[in-house]
Amino acid sequence: MKPYTKKLVLEDGREFPGYGFASGKEKVGELVFNTSMVGYQEILSDPSYADQIIVMTYPLIGNYGITDEDYETKFPSIGGMIVKENNNSPSNFRYTKTLAEVLDENDIPAISGLDTRMLTRILRDAQGIRAIITDIDTPVEEAVAKIEAVPRPKNLVSRVSCKKRWFARTANYKYDIVAIDCGMKYNMVRSLNNHGCNVTVVPWNTTAEQIMAFKPDGVLISNGPGSPEDVPEVMQTIRELRGKVPMFGICLGHQLIALAYGAEIGQINPGHRGGNHPVKELQTGQVLITAQNHGYAVKKESVDATPLEITHVNLLDGSVEGLQCLEDKVISVQFHPESAPGPQDTIYLFDKFIKMIPPVQK
Repeated sequence: MKPYTKKLVLEDGREFPGYGFASGKEKVGELVFNTSMVGYQEILSDPSYADQIIVMTYPLIGNYGITDEDYETKFPSIGGMIVKENNNSPSNFRYTKTLAEVLDENDIPAISGLDTRMLTRILRDAQGIRAIITDIDTPVEEAVAKIEAVPRPKNLVSRVSCKKRWFARTANYKYDIVAIDCGMKYNMVRSLNNHGCNVTVVPWNTTAEQIMAFKPDGVLISNGPGSPEDVPEVMQTIRELRGKVPMFGICLGHQLIALAYGAEIGQINPGHRGGNHPVKELQTGQVLITAQNHGYAVKKESVDATPLEITHVNLLDGSVEGLQCLEDKVISVQFHPESAPGPQDTIYLFDKFIKMIPPVQK
């Protein structure tokens, strides 16, 4: 058996030795698990995972490599990746690089050979536990001290959002949509393009006045990392846009809409991260399989005091998965209707958003 080269140390001192297969960087981050069977490229390039160390529960990762067309952002920002087994010889005619090569290029550490089942059980019963990826020779006391010395990050949205506006156009477009980038996945833009929308993507702190200057037919508030309470600027923008233009919030955008309307947000344990969460649409009774990535949720009891109506609930824990205010033409969902790869059960929500837009002549 070859000697271990790296280890994961939890903030409570538990150690998990393994084999480093990417960057040699030492990294502290919140430890989370994802239950997806495919989509590791989309996960590592999802800005919602900024600074988080991701434990993949599926035992074999890397087997189809990395493909240039499948990124969800240009610059991956995850803190690290933990896998049971890394496949460094992918079998896929589309692949251009291995998982290890991409992680190394972006200075992201990764470890294989760990007991990911035990890690998942620990994370299932813990909340917000942090860890460090470090050399195998680092004393555990030193590793724990390094974790304690690193403050928990605030307002990660400002780091992963675009720095200036950009455009995504489509042929024979019908609508102009402004998307507030809180850490947005590219497939949200692709999905809007596929529904006949030209999209103007703007930074997270763009004001309502600046957004309305584009004369949008609708506004999308994207997913993103961290707590929604870290970005009151976006909440204020939503308040000022209420009733003026149709809005669609996804994931963090959903939580921000809830806060803007007066609802409350709380942490959930464990978080929802993966492509297999059953959600019930209350109007139809239909059960949808959804892709999710969040550690916060809207408090159900707080919605009653707002103009919002609950439209979807999670069948695993009863948490709020969808909201709407028909008077203001506002809808939001906690899951990802644009999931790629992932279930396509909820792509219809983009149609629902488009139907809220009054007929326009272009």
